[in-house]
Amino acid sequence: MTGYRVTALTLIAAILIIAGCGDGKREPRYKKISDGTFPVPSIEFEPRRYLCRRTAEPIIIDGRLDDDPWKMKWVEWTQAFTDIEGPEKDEPGLRTRARMLWDEDYLYIGAEMKEPHVWATITGRDEVIFHDNDFEVFIDPDGDTHEYYELEINAFGTEWDLLLVKPYRDGGPAVDSWDIQGLKTAVHVDGTINNPGDSDEGWSVEIAIPWKTLGECASGGIPPEEGDIWHINMSRVEWESTVVDGRYVKKTDPETGRPKPENNWVWSPQGIVNMHYPEMWGLVMFTNVMKSFGGDSFTPAPVEDAMWVMRKIYYAEKTHFIQYGRYTDRFERLGLEEQVIHGYVWPPVIEATANLFEAVLKNADGSNELVIDHEGRLVTRDLE
Repeated sequence: MTGYRVTALTLIAAILIIAGCGDGKREPRYKKISDGTFPVPSIEFEPRRYLCRRTAEPIIIDGRLDDDPWKMKWVEWTQAFTDIEGPEKDEPGLRTRARMLWDEDYLYIGAEMKEPHVWATITGRDEVIFHDNDFEVFIDPDGDTHEYYELEINAFGTEWDLLLVKPYRDGGPAVDSWDIQGLKTAVHVDGTINNPGDSDEGWSVEIAIPWKTLGECASGGIPPEEGDIWHINMSRVEWESTVVDGRYVKKTDPETGRPKPENNWVWSPQGIVNMHYPEMWGLVMFTNVMKSFGGDSFTPAPVEDAMWVMRKIYYAEKTHFIQYGRYTDRFERLGLEEQVIHGYVWPPVIEATANLFEAVLKNADGSNELVIDHEGRLVTRDLE
């Protein structure tokens, strides 16, 4: 891209100079065409963290979370799930929490959901499961926000797994035909499903995802090495329901006749009603240590702060494109404040054409640089 900028943009500049020599008048470079903005999270990047420990014995996937590894006191629960938009919203009325473990073969996830009225309707695999109440897992192994996994499951145990080439905001398709080969899931209902005549305690989910499949989009080792951090989030979709003719139905908005919007409760808040902002997911660190405390004991590396700043540049460039019909290489036009990021050299360098941009933030020791482009992919590029 650099070579293109030196030749093409220099030529454009020369043409503009020549064109302006006649009467000194020139069309403004930026003409606003819209006041629209790109959807941006309403909260800063403060991801929840979880220390995922190794288990010495495999877990039986039956949905009950009663295997010995889950019961060990150092295998901690996550914080209770919160509203997807963050702390400004009301806390969920029903508790959701999860645990994670791993061994040589699988990443294990167990979730517990309090629910007085357990119901489900969808039985076909790879249907849109979140039209029911469900539990969802999102995994981006290398944190670049591209090539990530999604898994949804309802109280029947019906699954929907898909691969996202890139987020929908960047034009990414969801590959429904992709399957998690070797996936194991199970659901346990503490009560009776689809029975309005009683009150239930809730339902729980156990999931075992093979590393062999997760490795398809991982740039590092599989299984992860000691201290590796993956971007992961978990979500619970909860619809308001009532009982009509002896069965559960979604509550409707009297003005539209459509179901009321679902509740989205998540482990790490997104700041926006959209799970497909992988940069907002929680951080999961993998460790071989089996017996010690401190589920929140690791501190994100400075690169995470730097990645968040680069993400803000991406948001600002997207808004600039919406408003002016092109990207910009002029940092001052993005409306971003100066940043101090430990270990990185400010400001970033931006190269842009009308339809493309690339922003680069160099590491202070010259060993690597962070690069983000118009499609939102954020990578670390080695310079040595």
